[in-house]
Amino acid sequence: MIQQELGNDYLAVVENHLKALKFHDGVLLSAELGRGNEGANYVLRKPNHDGRNWIKRAFDGKSTTYSFTLHPRDDHGARALGELREKGLNRVANAVAQSADHIESFLSTLRLELAFYIGCLNLSGQLTQLRKPITFPKPVPANERQHSFTGLYDVALALTMKKKVVGNKVNANNKDLVIITGANQGGKSTFLRSIGLAQLMMQCGMFVPAEAFSANVCHELFTHFKREEDASMESGKLDEELSRMSTIVDAITPDTLILFNESFSGTNEREGSEISRQIVSALREKHIKVFFVTHLYEFAHGFYDKKMEDAMFLRAVRQQDGSRTFQLSEAEPLPTSYGVDVYQKIFGTRK
Repeated sequence: MIQQELGNDYLAVVENHLKALKFHDGVLLSAELGRGNEGANYVLRKPNHDGRNWIKRAFDGKSTTYSFTLHPRDDHGARALGELREKGLNRVANAVAQSADHIESFLSTLRLELAFYIGCLNLSGQLTQLRKPITFPKPVPANERQHSFTGLYDVALALTMKKKVVGNKVNANNKDLVIITGANQGGKSTFLRSIGLAQLMMQCGMFVPAEAFSANVCHELFTHFKREEDASMESGKLDEELSRMSTIVDAITPDTLILFNESFSGTNEREGSEISRQIVSALREKHIKVFFVTHLYEFAHGFYDKKMEDAMFLRAVRQQDGSRTFQLSEAEPLPTSYGVDVYQKIFGTRK
């Protein structure tokens, strides 16, 4: 596009026009008499060049134009001529300004777009050095339900840790609801971030951090993550969560993806489960895809007992010795998140 629109021929034409617009030989205008014999329809004209050299013009006594000379102190006359000049140059000045703005806007947009692609190249280079896989995804229309991948990992975690991170393999095709439960510090929140980042990267036209990835595009992507306690809050933590959820509901549309991370846990198990159940049920009715990380057993197992075909349940893997693999597998929700493992890791086993 630069070669076609801003090539050497175009720049040469622009340079010639700019030289002419310096008006070294003065300004030639035409005008008509309007109402009250006032000037009207001022037009800037191309200077007349008769082809004679300066010697012939100097010794030729005949003048082809009428002229007058202003007195050096005639301020009013100079001001009047200046106004005439400005009227003639106004349209040309506007055209030049619009042309300059157009070219500058084009180059600014090009710079932003190139910055995006350079950023993609830099990211690809970093992940290649870390020997992490990347792939170009296969998007499908928004009204379909597809979400399958192999080796999906959190790209931000990989860049932060500068070492190998665990990927996950999931086939959630034809699913509107994915509930993730399991052991504390088992990789649930990391998995949820990888889902959101991969969706954003895919819809930006980028590669995604996975061995293979396919998903339906979404009209919007929302997140509802729990927040730490804020001493400046005027209401309780649950009120703050419900307020943010209300804002999302006002903006959400069908075929949207929303990610919940331990939402509505700022109250007791029964109340939090009921709030979560009602919200998720309403979202499913509006054909909105939901990924929900939760420790609310009553909420998770309540949906599991319904045996819904469009729901999937993942659990963070915990080995017999209490260690975490940071991978998720399809499994029934458990009533425990194995918080005692974290306690023993920090404080040690009581003798």
